Amino acid sequence: MTADHTHDPQPDPEEVVPEVVLPRLTLRDPLPPVVDTDTALADSCARIAAGTGPLALDAERASGYRYSQRAYLIQVRREGSGTHLIDPIAFDDHAPLAQAFGDAEWILHAATQDIPCLTEIGLRPTSLFDTELAGRLLNLPRVGLASLVEHYLDLSLAKEFSAADWSTRPLPDPWLVYAALDVEVLVELRNLIDEDLTRTGKREWAAEEFEALLSFTGPPERIDPWRRTSGMHKARGRRSLALVRELWQARDTIARARDTTPGRILPDVALVEIAMSAPESIGDLKAMRAMRNRGPRRFVSEWFDAVERGLALPDADLPPTGRRTDGPPPPRAWSEKNPAAAERLTRCRTVIAALAEEHDLPPENMISPHLVRSLAWEPPPSITEGSIVDELEAHGARRWQVGLVAGPLAAAL
Repeated sequence: MTADHTHDPQPDPEEVVPEVVLPRLTLRDPLPPVVDTDTALADSCARIAAGTGPLALDAERASGYRYSQRAYLIQVRREGSGTHLIDPIAFDDHAPLAQAFGDAEWILHAATQDIPCLTEIGLRPTSLFDTELAGRLLNLPRVGLASLVEHYLDLSLAKEFSAADWSTRPLPDPWLVYAALDVEVLVELRNLIDEDLTRTGKREWAAEEFEALLSFTGPPERIDPWRRTSGMHKARGRRSLALVRELWQARDTIARARDTTPGRILPDVALVEIAMSAPESIGDLKAMRAMRNRGPRRFVSEWFDAVERGLALPDADLPPTGRRTDGPPPPRAWSEKNPAAAERLTRCRTVIAALAEEHDLPPENMISPHLVRSLAWEPPPSITEGSIVDELEAHGARRWQVGLVAGPLAAAL
């Protein structure tokens, strides 16, 4: 006798699981006014100094609009003092803020983005907690601020003004609300993340990472930054590369002087078009499509001067076609250029992947991939655990990283 399943409920292929809509994070207090007078700054500093616990900090820049990476708004929140929205452009002296901050711990999200612009105005932490970096050490799938707020607090945080021009004055109220929300729950977030770091045995690792950030001053200066011009692969030959370089440098000089992002002076596509055409007269340059817009035409003399400089360079001074770097070539070329190094890199990557899985870490946080490539390309003459420890420490690896990877890397190499 067979069972009768004719009345069993069948899953509806069209059935959609309803999306969980989290409540929006909102301000607990009324939106504070922007601090842009000496009197208001003195009041804010007094309240911040009188507060307790760590400082929730954020800074807004105008990337994509300005050449500089200066801070155009600083958000501060501290228990007992509320939130403060400070216009750093309004003040020549930021020492009162530094005094108000004292030795309090800073809570930052993605500290490497904010530390340089805060250092520029004399603000430097003596201790800090980076919520984004901590999220990476916990191997969370997403570590953006909105994702962490959702994960830990079951709240949604909109990020619609992250790419706004924060050099705008006056700043619109919706932007200010957005800015204030970025520090609204940083203290609570820090404490919950800290509990997870302790529970997973990663608190000391995080402490070493945060300690290293205290000496961070910014990313290393790029070699030949003009080689990052979008579309420059179309410029064939060393002479065309020289034209790209001269035009890039001319644009950079103009952008720096006007504090405008270079792409707004002359887009990369237009720069490459001029370099490929190599106009022989200023009239030829003016007739080009790249000069149709009023913005680039304002500097047509500068562009033509750059072209003339590039065309006049002797062959010996032309840039090489290969990209200059301080490290090994891209790994895709290793099997042809250095097969032994390619084999070493494969073994090292396998070891690091296994260690990352064992310790529940992203591989890039286990150890810098660039450092692994450098070791595989040119290992020390005598490969021992001690020599690998020396190499790792010399290139800035943390103690916890060295302790986990030195032995396995030595064996792999």
